[in-house]
Amino acid sequence: MFVNTKVNLSCLPAFTKSKIYRNLAPVIFGLILPAFMPGVAGAETVMQKVARTGVLTAGTSRDALPFAYSDSQGKLIGYSVDMLTLIQKQLEKELGKKIKLELVGVTPAERIPKIINRQVDIVCDASSFTWERDKKVDFSISYGVTGTQILIKKDSNLGSPESLINKRVAVLAGTTNEQAIKQIQPQAKLVYFKTRSEGFAALEQGKIDAFASDSIILEGWLQTAKNQDSFAIAPPRPYSREGIACMVPENNSKFLGSVNYSLVKFMQGFVNNNPKYVAIFDRWFSSQGIIFLNRDLRDLAVETMQLTIEFHEEIPQKEL
Repeated sequence: MFVNTKVNLSCLPAFTKSKIYRNLAPVIFGLILPAFMPGVAGAETVMQKVARTGVLTAGTSRDALPFAYSDSQGKLIGYSVDMLTLIQKQLEKELGKKIKLELVGVTPAERIPKIINRQVDIVCDASSFTWERDKKVDFSISYGVTGTQILIKKDSNLGSPESLINKRVAVLAGTTNEQAIKQIQPQAKLVYFKTRSEGFAALEQGKIDAFASDSIILEGWLQTAKNQDSFAIAPPRPYSREGIACMVPENNSKFLGSVNYSLVKFMQGFVNNNPKYVAIFDRWFSSQGIIFLNRDLRDLAVETMQLTIEFHEEIPQKEL
């Protein structure tokens, strides 16, 4: 048996037909619009968006020196920004067109929401991998390593987990530093700030006892501070050790492949002493750079790169 599903609207009163048309119009328009405007379709991948617009929109930090920060002119620069530039150049090569790198300053709390809402295509700053974050976004391979330590007044005896009991420890919400302090000392009194500069200022003013952040970021602040002799970083060994990676929207394997290729190419070039890539690293982490890494930290950085590239096919020298 077949049922005739055709609806005859001619027999309905005029006001009823008008109401049906009003209700159907938005639905019909919503179905037709993507056919004429493919860029509006929700299923557009990052690679498709970049190819269509010629723009790679990247989120990065304003205050995570030397990974990503604003210089005196307000320009976003840093080691992670240099990684974004390498990714931009790789996309130009793959897509066969010029790609503009558009940088957007984001706070730690804004990073993942802006990726999910597709306000940015990628975030590269000082982000560390966690399983909780991995439920919402995808991570690139690690191109750096850091850990969680605390910045304290030099005459302070803070550092051990026991010493943090009932102490005011500043953190940025949603960071791995927050989680590290909660884990090593649940009885610490966490004080939340939106930016690192606020945390540094609070420590200088005596409003907190310590500020927890990434080891290299704390080194960056300490080595550039005017009153650096008044502060110290503790403990000698970080509470945690974490890889620095970029974050991208889920289900964008082609784009993530381009990101990873760019990062492996950089690390392979650096380990092989290619001047181009050594210059990038030394611009941020050398005696002439922004932050001086002691021998142990530099060896750790090189070891991390070597371990990463060992698990990937070697990139031909002509492409480096």
